[in-house]
Amino acid sequence: MTAKNLEQKLHGAGNTVEMLRNSRIGAYIYPVVPPEFTNWRDEQRAWRETAVLFDQSHHMAEIMIEGPDALKLISRLGINSLNNFSVNKAKQFVPCSPSGHVIGDVIMFHLAENQLLLVGRAPTINWVQFNGETGGYDVKLDRDDRSPSRPMGKPVVRKRYRYQIQGPNAPKILEKLNGGPLPDVKFFNMDHINIAGRKVRALRHGMSGVPGLEIWGPYEEGDEIRNAILEAGEEFGIVPVGSRAYATNTLESGWIPSPLPAVYSDEEMKAYREWLPADSYEATGSIGGSFVSDDIRDYYLTPYELGYGPFVKFDHDFIGREALEKIAGKPHRRKVTFEWNPDDVAKVHRSFLEPGGETYKFIDLPLSNYASSNYDKVMKNGKVVGLSMFSGYSYNERAMLSLGTLDPSIEVGDVLTLVWGEENGGTRKTTVEPHKQFEIRVKVSPVPYSRDARESYVDSWRTKQSA
Repeated sequence: MTAKNLEQKLHGAGNTVEMLRNSRIGAYIYPVVPPEFTNWRDEQRAWRETAVLFDQSHHMAEIMIEGPDALKLISRLGINSLNNFSVNKAKQFVPCSPSGHVIGDVIMFHLAENQLLLVGRAPTINWVQFNGETGGYDVKLDRDDRSPSRPMGKPVVRKRYRYQIQGPNAPKILEKLNGGPLPDVKFFNMDHINIAGRKVRALRHGMSGVPGLEIWGPYEEGDEIRNAILEAGEEFGIVPVGSRAYATNTLESGWIPSPLPAVYSDEEMKAYREWLPADSYEATGSIGGSFVSDDIRDYYLTPYELGYGPFVKFDHDFIGREALEKIAGKPHRRKVTFEWNPDDVAKVHRSFLEPGGETYKFIDLPLSNYASSNYDKVMKNGKVVGLSMFSGYSYNERAMLSLGTLDPSIEVGDVLTLVWGEENGGTRKTTVEPHKQFEIRVKVSPVPYSRDARESYVDSWRTKQSA
């Protein structure tokens, strides 16, 4: 019998970890946007030295929530407090499972009274949609899924375009577009600016170390707005960023994008697993890396482990609150950056140039992830003390970096061992070639790794760490 939903698929597979570690879904693709406009090195360099245009129109799902119970729904699902969450503000919204583990995170925009727009990866959008449809809330939901990974020549249409203008020259470009000084808005607050004679909604945001603006509007206006931005930015060195470089900006700024959604085990979530189709993100996604456990729960992470501790507010009733209250005052793993030893990285690359020798897992550049959710074990004296979860190369830092979570006893500056590659020659994922595991030395470094990001961001989830 062919599985119709996630719950049936899990029962048919027997072992959830084995199912996900051997998923044949292939690479996670940032769709539609060309891989490179110039080259990914110069595109990375531009967000540090001049300015960039990020095209975020295609790789994220969106859901619009409208109705008198919009905030009630979100309050029930998220660890975030909604006190003072007025119109024209945005938040990093984080829902948890009943066991207190993160399902995902998205940016939540408070567009108008009783109107919220959530933008991000599918796991959080799915969870919100399920609860909005089944929880008895007085809301209207309007979903717009991410563009297909492989459109195969077919036209791609979204409801909204979404761009970011970032970098040290971004304010000059934006003032030129606006025809005068920009509105004085605080970080993660919204206003409007003028572009090409149109009034455009804008969020003060930053992904590359220097706060800029994220703008959006009707998709059919996207080309017009994009052309105006590039024309205005030419004298200031603006560079459009392709999909290869885009995903690596988080290595410098410090956000872990893709933890495994904690939906596979809680009995209270059985109805949700029956709601999720057998071709959903959760049912087809993959786990990659050297960390292996038979218990899927060992891949779950709490908000504290991902750097979301400052978001956890017990001023409202939310799913997972009881579990988080029990651990709130205890030590937690914390988010860190791992700086990879260049000699060890070079040895991995050299293995592809020596016929007849050992071949290690290929380190792709600039982004080195090869699964939907990545889990490489980080060791000290033969003991797992952390997980490396998102890896790639920063041309700005001339460094191979990864983001992960680490035992509280480990200090910044400590040198640990990251096990690169998978056991027994690799799993059956289409992104995995036969290889041997290799130990790479890594130095524990701050989050964000980029000095620009550390000094430019206001106190936020990127910079704060809870005990």
